[in-house]
Amino acid sequence: MLNHPDDGCGTGPMTAPAPAVAELAVLARRDAASAEAARRLTEEVAAGIRRAGFPRHFVPGRWGGTAGEFGPFVTAVAELAESCAGAAWCAALYASHGRLAAYLPPEGQRELWGDGPDARIAASVVPPQGRAERRGDGWRLDGLWRLASGADHAEWILLAAWTGSGSAREHRVLAVPRAELTVLDTWHSAGLRASGSTSVTAEGVRVPERRTLVLDTLLAPQQDAARCHTVPYPMVAALVFAAPLLGIARAALREWTAGARRAAVPHPAAHTVLSGASAKVRMAGLLLDGAAARADRGEVNALAVAENRRDAATAAALCREAVDALFLAGGVGAQDSSSVLQRAWRDATAVAVHRTLDADAAARAYAGTVLAADPMTAGHRSDSA
Repeated sequence: MLNHPDDGCGTGPMTAPAPAVAELAVLARRDAASAEAARRLTEEVAAGIRRAGFPRHFVPGRWGGTAGEFGPFVTAVAELAESCAGAAWCAALYASHGRLAAYLPPEGQRELWGDGPDARIAASVVPPQGRAERRGDGWRLDGLWRLASGADHAEWILLAAWTGSGSAREHRVLAVPRAELTVLDTWHSAGLRASGSTSVTAEGVRVPERRTLVLDTLLAPQQDAARCHTVPYPMVAALVFAAPLLGIARAALREWTAGARRAAVPHPAAHTVLSGASAKVRMAGLLLDGAAARADRGEVNALAVAENRRDAATAAALCREAVDALFLAGGVGAQDSSSVLQRAWRDATAVAVHRTLDADAAARAYAGTVLAADPMTAGHRSDSA
C-alpha cells in the first residue's frame, strides 16, 4: 500500500512510502537501462508496481481498493522516479486511471474490479481519437489511439472518442479489455523511453454502455464517496504528471552533487549551480506537498482548483529548470549515453511538455479565477489550505 489511512477512506496522515515502494525502486533502478532499450517496462517492474499498490491506490473501498490520499501518492511516485522515470510514469498513471474508472457505472466497475482491485489500467483519453458508433445498448470502437502509456502490461485500457453531434456531442471514455485491442510498437521518444507510451488499435470492438462515461462526469464530485473521489479532475490532473518530474530532478541533483564531490577540478560555478538547483527542487517539492494537502483536506472550490494547477505547473517548471542547469554544468561526461544526467534531462524534457503542465494555461486559469472572485471571500483564502 502507498499509505495507511486511519479509517479506510483515505483520510489518514501523509506517510513515507511503504517498504514495497522502496523495493520497487531498487528493482526499477536495476532494470532502468534494459527498460529504456526495450522501450517498455520489464515484466518484473510491472509486477512490482502492482505489489506496491499503485493500481489500487484510488480504487473505491467497496472493491477492496485503498481510496487513498494524494500526499502519499506524490511521495511514492517521486521516490520511484528517482530510480526510473518510465516506471514512475506508468505507476502514476495506473493509479490515476483507477480513479478515473471509479466514475464508471457500478456494473462497469464490477467488471474491472470484481475479482480484485489490482488491475493495471492504461488510457488514451485526451484528445478523443478513433471512432465510436452507437450499436444497440453499447458502442462499436474502430481506429487508432496514441500515447497509451503502459499498455503492454495493462489488463484494461480506457479509450476516448467523440460521440453524438452538435449540442449533443460528448467526449466519451470507454473501458476495453486489453486482450480485445492491438498494441503497436510505435514508441520512439527521446525521453520517458521506458514508459511504453505506444499506440493501440480497435477493430469492431463492442463496448457495453455500463463500461462508458462522459468526461464531464469527472468535473462533479461523487456523492458519499472517499475524499479522492470528491475532488474534481482539474484539481489533481497536473499533480499526477508533476510528481514524476520531482523525482527526476532529485535524481539529477544527487548525481550532479556526487560528481562534483569526485571532480579533480571543480566546476567554476559549482556553488551557483548547486545552490540554485537545490533550491528549485526544494521549492517544487513544497509546492507539490501543498497541492496534495489541498486536494486531500482543503476546501474544494474554483480557487483551490486554480491554485493546484498553478502550483503543479510551477513545480514542474522549477524541476525542468533545475535539471537543465545541472545537465549543462555536467560537462562532456553528461553527454554520454550512460549518463544519469543525460537520461534525467531527456526524461524531464519529455514530462515538461505534457499539456497539463502548461504554465501559461495554468496562469491564465489562476488569474481569471482570482480576478473574477469576490476579494473579500475567495481571494483571501488563496493559500490557506
